[in-house]
Amino acid sequence: MFAHYIVRNSLIAGLLVLTAAHPSAAQTYPSQNITFVVSFAAGGVADVIARMVALKVAERSGWQIVVENRGGGGGNVAARGVSMARPDGYTVLATTTTLAINATTSRSKGYTVEDLRAVAVVASAPDVLVVHPSNPANTLAEFVAGAKGKTINFGSAGMGTTTHVATAYLLSELGKLNVTHVPFAGGATAIGAALGNHVDLVCSSLPTAISQIDDKALRAIGVAAAKRSPAVPNVPTYAENGYPLNSVNWIGFFVPAQTPNAIIVRLNTEINEALKSAEVQQRLKSIGFDAMRTTPDEAAAYFQSEVANWGSMATAIGFVTN
Repeated sequence: MFAHYIVRNSLIAGLLVLTAAHPSAAQTYPSQNITFVVSFAAGGVADVIARMVALKVAERSGWQIVVENRGGGGGNVAARGVSMARPDGYTVLATTTTLAINATTSRSKGYTVEDLRAVAVVASAPDVLVVHPSNPANTLAEFVAGAKGKTINFGSAGMGTTTHVATAYLLSELGKLNVTHVPFAGGATAIGAALGNHVDLVCSSLPTAISQIDDKALRAIGVAAAKRSPAVPNVPTYAENGYPLNSVNWIGFFVPAQTPNAIIVRLNTEINEALKSAEVQQRLKSIGFDAMRTTPDEAAAYFQSEVANWGSMATAIGFVTN
Protein backbone atom coordinates (compact mmCIF):
# COMPACT_ATOMS: atom_id res chain seq x y z
CA MET A 1 0.00 0.00 0.00
CA PHE A 2 2.77 2.40 0.97
CA ALA A 3 4.70 1.59 -2.24
CA HIS A 4 1.51 2.16 -4.27
CA TYR A 5 1.06 5.53 -2.54
CA ILE A 6 4.64 6.55 -3.41
CA VAL A 7 4.26 5.50 -7.05
CA ARG A 8 0.88 7.25 -7.37
CA ASN A 9 2.15 10.51 -5.90
CA SER A 10 5.34 10.34 -7.97
CA LEU A 11 3.21 10.06 -11.11
CA ILE A 12 1.08 13.02 -10.05
CA ALA A 13 4.19 15.06 -9.35
CA GLY A 14 5.61 14.14 -12.73
CA LEU A 15 2.41 15.16 -14.48
CA LEU A 16 2.43 18.51 -12.65
CA VAL A 17 6.00 19.12 -13.80
CA LEU A 18 5.08 18.29 -17.42
CA THR A 19 1.98 20.47 -17.26
CA ALA A 20 4.00 23.38 -15.96
CA ALA A 21 6.74 22.92 -18.53
CA HIS A 22 4.79 24.13 -21.56
CA PRO A 23 3.74 27.55 -20.19
CA SER A 24 7.25 28.07 -18.86
CA ALA A 25 8.76 27.23 -22.24
CA ALA A 26 6.39 29.66 -23.95
CA GLN A 27 7.18 32.43 -21.46
CA THR A 28 10.91 32.16 -22.05
CA TYR A 29 10.59 31.64 -25.81
CA PRO A 30 12.78 32.36 -27.66
CA SER A 31 15.96 31.86 -25.67
CA GLN A 32 18.12 30.94 -28.68
CA ASN A 33 18.26 31.44 -32.44
CA ILE A 34 15.22 30.47 -34.49
CA THR A 35 15.87 28.82 -37.86
CA PHE A 36 13.57 29.38 -40.81
CA VAL A 37 14.14 26.37 -43.08
CA VAL A 38 13.21 27.35 -46.64
CA SER A 39 12.14 24.39 -48.76
CA PHE A 40 13.64 25.80 -51.98
CA ALA A 41 16.88 27.30 -53.19
CA ALA A 42 18.00 30.86 -52.52
CA GLY A 43 16.53 33.50 -54.77
CA GLY A 44 13.08 31.95 -55.26
CA VAL A 45 9.90 33.52 -53.95
CA ALA A 46 9.79 31.32 -50.83
CA ASP A 47 13.34 32.40 -49.97
CA VAL A 48 12.73 36.08 -50.70
CA ILE A 49 9.55 36.23 -48.62
CA ALA A 50 10.96 34.14 -45.75
CA ARG A 51 13.97 36.47 -45.50
CA MET A 52 11.75 39.53 -45.69
CA VAL A 53 9.57 38.27 -42.83
CA ALA A 54 12.59 37.13 -40.79
CA LEU A 55 14.25 40.53 -41.11
CA LYS A 56 11.13 42.45 -40.07
CA VAL A 57 10.38 40.10 -37.16
CA ALA A 58 13.98 40.49 -35.95
CA GLU A 59 13.80 44.28 -36.24
CA ARG A 60 10.55 44.43 -34.25
CA SER A 61 11.21 41.84 -31.58
CA GLY A 62 14.97 41.53 -31.31
CA TRP A 63 14.68 37.79 -32.03
CA GLN A 64 17.65 36.20 -33.77
CA ILE A 65 16.47 34.36 -36.88
CA VAL A 66 18.70 32.33 -39.20
CA VAL A 67 17.40 31.50 -42.70
CA GLU A 68 18.58 28.16 -44.09
CA ASN A 69 17.85 26.95 -47.61
CA ARG A 70 17.27 23.21 -47.77
CA GLY A 71 16.03 22.49 -51.29
CA GLY A 72 15.39 19.11 -52.83
CA GLY A 73 12.60 16.64 -53.48
CA GLY A 74 10.18 19.31 -54.61
CA GLY A 75 10.14 20.76 -51.10
CA ASN A 76 10.01 17.38 -49.33
CA VAL A 77 13.57 17.43 -47.97
CA ALA A 78 12.95 20.51 -45.86
CA ALA A 79 9.44 19.46 -44.84
CA ARG A 80 10.65 16.03 -43.70
CA GLY A 81 13.51 17.57 -41.74
CA VAL A 82 11.29 20.06 -39.93
CA SER A 83 8.65 17.42 -39.21
CA MET A 84 11.28 15.42 -37.29
CA ALA A 85 12.79 18.41 -35.43
CA ARG A 86 12.25 19.06 -31.74
CA PRO A 87 8.79 20.65 -31.34
CA ASP A 88 10.09 23.68 -29.48
CA GLY A 89 9.50 26.50 -31.98
CA TYR A 90 13.15 26.87 -32.96
CA THR A 91 12.84 25.09 -36.32
CA VAL A 92 10.24 26.61 -38.65
CA LEU A 93 9.45 25.53 -42.20
CA ALA A 94 8.94 28.23 -44.84
CA THR A 95 7.30 26.62 -47.86
CA THR A 96 4.78 26.99 -50.65
CA THR A 97 1.65 25.45 -52.15
CA THR A 98 3.79 22.44 -53.09
CA LEU A 99 3.39 21.18 -49.51
CA ALA A 100 -0.34 20.77 -50.16
CA ILE A 101 0.24 19.20 -53.59
CA ASN A 102 2.85 16.76 -52.25
CA ALA A 103 0.37 15.52 -49.64
CA THR A 104 -1.36 13.58 -52.42
CA THR A 105 1.17 13.24 -55.21
CA SER A 106 4.36 12.26 -53.35
CA ARG A 107 4.17 8.72 -51.98
CA SER A 108 7.67 8.37 -50.49
CA LYS A 109 8.17 11.73 -48.84
CA GLY A 110 8.92 10.34 -45.37
CA TYR A 111 6.34 12.43 -43.47
CA THR A 112 2.64 13.25 -43.53
CA VAL A 113 0.96 16.63 -43.37
CA GLU A 114 -0.27 15.65 -39.90
CA ASP A 115 3.38 15.80 -38.77
CA LEU A 116 3.32 19.59 -39.30
CA ARG A 117 1.16 22.42 -37.94
CA ALA A 118 0.44 25.66 -39.72
CA VAL A 119 1.63 28.85 -38.04
CA ALA A 120 0.66 31.39 -40.70
CA VAL A 121 0.04 31.79 -44.42
CA VAL A 122 1.57 35.14 -45.30
CA ALA A 123 1.32 35.85 -49.03
CA SER A 124 -0.32 34.60 -52.20
CA ALA A 125 -0.27 35.18 -55.95
CA PRO A 126 -2.37 33.54 -58.66
CA ASP A 127 -1.18 31.64 -61.69
CA VAL A 128 -1.73 33.15 -65.13
CA LEU A 129 -1.99 31.68 -68.63
CA VAL A 130 0.10 33.35 -71.32
CA VAL A 131 0.48 32.86 -75.05
CA HIS A 132 2.76 34.27 -77.72
CA PRO A 133 1.30 37.43 -79.36
CA SER A 134 0.98 35.51 -82.65
CA ASN A 135 -1.67 33.28 -81.07
CA PRO A 136 -5.15 34.53 -82.08
CA ALA A 137 -6.73 33.79 -78.68
CA ASN A 138 -7.42 36.76 -76.43
CA THR A 139 -9.13 34.78 -73.67
CA LEU A 140 -9.03 31.28 -72.21
CA ALA A 141 -12.45 30.53 -73.73
CA GLU A 142 -11.17 31.50 -77.18
CA PHE A 143 -8.04 29.37 -76.70
CA VAL A 144 -10.07 26.28 -75.75
CA ALA A 145 -12.45 26.79 -78.67
CA GLY A 146 -9.54 27.11 -81.11
CA ALA A 147 -7.80 24.02 -79.72
CA LYS A 148 -10.72 21.60 -80.10
CA GLY A 149 -9.75 18.60 -82.17
CA LYS A 150 -6.04 19.38 -81.95
CA THR A 151 -3.23 18.26 -79.67
CA ILE A 152 -1.70 21.22 -77.90
CA ASN A 153 1.34 21.46 -75.64
CA PHE A 154 1.56 23.57 -72.52
CA GLY A 155 4.61 24.54 -70.52
CA SER A 156 4.93 24.76 -66.75
CA ALA A 157 7.54 25.44 -64.09
CA GLY A 158 8.00 21.70 -63.58
CA MET A 159 6.35 18.41 -62.67
CA GLY A 160 4.12 18.63 -59.62
CA THR A 161 3.95 22.43 -59.51
CA THR A 162 0.71 24.40 -59.36
CA THR A 163 1.32 25.41 -62.97
CA HIS A 164 1.46 21.76 -64.02
CA VAL A 165 -1.32 20.19 -61.96
CA ALA A 166 -3.92 22.96 -62.32
CA THR A 167 -3.31 23.49 -66.03
CA ALA A 168 -3.45 19.79 -66.86
CA TYR A 169 -6.73 19.59 -64.92
CA LEU A 170 -8.09 22.76 -66.55
CA LEU A 171 -7.32 21.78 -70.13
CA SER A 172 -7.82 18.01 -70.09
CA GLU A 173 -10.58 17.53 -67.50
CA LEU A 174 -12.56 20.76 -67.80
CA GLY A 175 -11.67 21.86 -71.32
CA LYS A 176 -11.71 18.30 -72.75
CA LEU A 177 -8.61 19.01 -74.85
CA ASN A 178 -5.84 16.68 -75.95
CA VAL A 179 -2.77 18.08 -74.21
CA THR A 180 0.91 17.33 -73.80
CA HIS A 181 2.70 18.70 -70.77
CA VAL A 182 6.16 20.17 -71.29
CA PRO A 183 7.86 20.65 -67.89
CA PHE A 184 10.66 23.21 -67.62
CA ALA A 185 13.30 23.77 -64.96
CA GLY A 186 11.47 26.67 -63.33
CA GLY A 187 9.05 29.41 -64.23
CA ALA A 188 11.61 31.67 -65.93
CA THR A 189 12.60 28.89 -68.35
CA ALA A 190 8.95 28.23 -69.18
CA ILE A 191 8.43 31.93 -69.88
CA GLY A 192 11.44 31.83 -72.20
CA ALA A 193 9.78 29.02 -74.16
CA ALA A 194 6.61 31.10 -74.48
CA LEU A 195 8.61 34.08 -75.70
CA GLY A 196 10.20 31.87 -78.34
CA ASN A 197 6.78 30.49 -79.33
CA HIS A 198 8.04 26.95 -78.66
CA VAL A 199 4.86 25.88 -76.85
CA ASP A 200 1.20 26.71 -77.42
CA LEU A 201 0.56 27.93 -73.89
CA VAL A 202 2.43 28.50 -70.64
CA CYS A 203 1.04 28.64 -67.14
CA SER A 204 3.17 30.76 -64.84
CA SER A 205 2.94 32.39 -61.46
CA LEU A 206 1.85 35.98 -62.04
CA PRO A 207 5.01 37.46 -60.48
CA THR A 208 7.19 35.51 -62.93
CA ALA A 209 5.25 36.64 -66.01
CA ILE A 210 4.14 40.17 -65.10
CA SER A 211 6.96 42.10 -66.79
CA GLN A 212 6.48 40.24 -70.10
CA ILE A 213 2.73 40.83 -69.89
CA ASP A 214 3.21 44.53 -69.18
CA ASP A 215 5.66 44.82 -72.10
CA LYS A 216 3.16 42.97 -74.35
CA ALA A 217 5.84 40.39 -75.15
CA LEU A 218 3.27 37.81 -74.01
CA ARG A 219 -0.53 37.97 -73.89
CA ALA A 220 -2.31 36.91 -70.69
CA ILE A 221 -5.57 35.08 -71.44
CA GLY A 222 -6.71 34.08 -67.95
CA VAL A 223 -5.82 34.50 -64.30
CA ALA A 224 -6.46 31.66 -61.82
CA ALA A 225 -7.98 33.68 -59.00
CA ALA A 226 -11.40 34.22 -57.46
CA LYS A 227 -11.34 37.80 -58.71
CA ARG A 228 -9.27 39.80 -61.18
CA SER A 229 -5.80 40.75 -60.07
CA PRO A 230 -5.01 44.46 -59.63
CA ALA A 231 -1.69 43.71 -61.36
CA VAL A 232 -3.52 42.67 -64.57
CA PRO A 233 -7.03 44.17 -64.21
CA ASN A 234 -7.94 43.60 -67.86
CA VAL A 235 -7.29 39.86 -67.73
CA PRO A 236 -10.44 37.84 -66.93
CA THR A 237 -10.42 35.05 -64.39
CA TYR A 238 -10.77 31.39 -65.31
CA ALA A 239 -14.29 31.53 -63.86
CA GLU A 240 -15.22 34.40 -66.14
CA ASN A 241 -14.21 32.15 -69.02
CA GLY A 242 -16.47 29.39 -67.78
CA TYR A 243 -13.95 27.42 -65.72
CA PRO A 244 -14.39 27.91 -61.94
CA LEU A 245 -10.87 26.98 -60.88
CA ASN A 246 -8.37 28.75 -58.64
CA SER A 247 -4.63 28.08 -58.71
CA VAL A 248 -2.73 30.13 -56.17
CA ASN A 249 0.89 30.12 -55.08
CA TRP A 250 1.13 30.87 -51.37
CA ILE A 251 3.92 31.07 -48.83
CA GLY A 252 3.37 29.66 -45.35
CA PHE A 253 5.18 28.83 -42.12
CA PHE A 254 4.87 25.47 -40.35
CA VAL A 255 6.32 23.80 -37.24
CA PRO A 256 6.46 20.21 -35.93
CA ALA A 257 2.99 19.03 -34.93
CA GLN A 258 3.66 18.74 -31.20
CA THR A 259 4.84 22.33 -30.80
CA PRO A 260 2.98 23.93 -27.86
CA ASN A 261 0.06 26.20 -28.80
CA ALA A 262 1.49 29.10 -26.84
CA ILE A 263 4.67 29.10 -28.95
CA ILE A 264 2.69 28.85 -32.19
CA VAL A 265 0.62 31.84 -31.12
CA ARG A 266 3.76 33.85 -30.32
CA LEU A 267 5.27 33.06 -33.69
CA ASN A 268 2.02 33.89 -35.45
CA THR A 269 1.69 37.21 -33.64
CA GLU A 270 5.19 38.34 -34.54
CA ILE A 271 4.83 37.26 -38.17
CA ASN A 272 1.51 39.07 -38.52
CA GLU A 273 2.95 42.21 -36.95
CA ALA A 274 5.77 42.09 -39.50
CA LEU A 275 3.18 41.83 -42.29
CA LYS A 276 1.50 45.04 -41.11
CA SER A 277 4.62 46.95 -42.10
CA ALA A 278 4.02 49.24 -45.07
CA GLU A 279 7.52 48.35 -46.24
CA VAL A 280 6.75 44.62 -46.29
CA GLN A 281 3.38 45.12 -48.00
CA GLN A 282 4.93 47.32 -50.68
CA ARG A 283 7.74 44.85 -51.23
CA LEU A 284 5.28 41.97 -51.58
CA LYS A 285 3.20 44.00 -54.02
CA SER A 286 6.30 44.84 -56.06
CA ILE A 287 6.95 41.12 -56.67
CA GLY A 288 3.30 40.36 -57.42
CA PHE A 289 2.14 38.95 -54.08
CA ASP A 290 -0.69 40.00 -51.79
CA ALA A 291 -0.03 39.97 -48.04
CA MET A 292 -2.21 37.62 -45.95
CA ARG A 293 -2.68 37.75 -42.19
CA THR A 294 -4.10 34.59 -40.65
CA THR A 295 -4.51 33.14 -37.19
CA PRO A 296 -3.05 29.66 -36.65
CA ASP A 297 -6.55 28.17 -36.90
CA GLU A 298 -7.27 30.07 -40.12
CA ALA A 299 -3.94 29.01 -41.58
CA ALA A 300 -4.61 25.37 -40.66
CA ALA A 301 -8.10 25.46 -42.18
CA TYR A 302 -6.79 27.09 -45.36
CA PHE A 303 -4.02 24.51 -45.64
CA GLN A 304 -6.43 21.60 -45.23
CA SER A 305 -8.70 23.07 -47.92
CA GLU A 306 -5.67 23.33 -50.22
CA VAL A 307 -4.70 19.71 -49.55
CA ALA A 308 -8.21 18.67 -50.60
CA ASN A 309 -8.27 21.01 -53.60
CA TRP A 310 -4.94 19.90 -55.04
CA GLY A 311 -5.56 16.28 -54.12
CA SER A 312 -8.75 16.19 -56.19
CA MET A 313 -7.03 17.74 -59.22
CA ALA A 314 -3.96 15.49 -59.00
CA THR A 315 -6.15 12.40 -58.67
CA ALA A 316 -8.25 13.44 -61.65
CA ILE A 317 -5.23 13.74 -63.93
CA GLY A 318 -3.60 10.62 -62.47
CA PHE A 319 -0.47 12.39 -61.29
CA VAL A 320 1.53 10.57 -58.60
CA THR A 321 5.30 10.48 -57.98
CA ASN A 322 7.60 8.39 -55.84
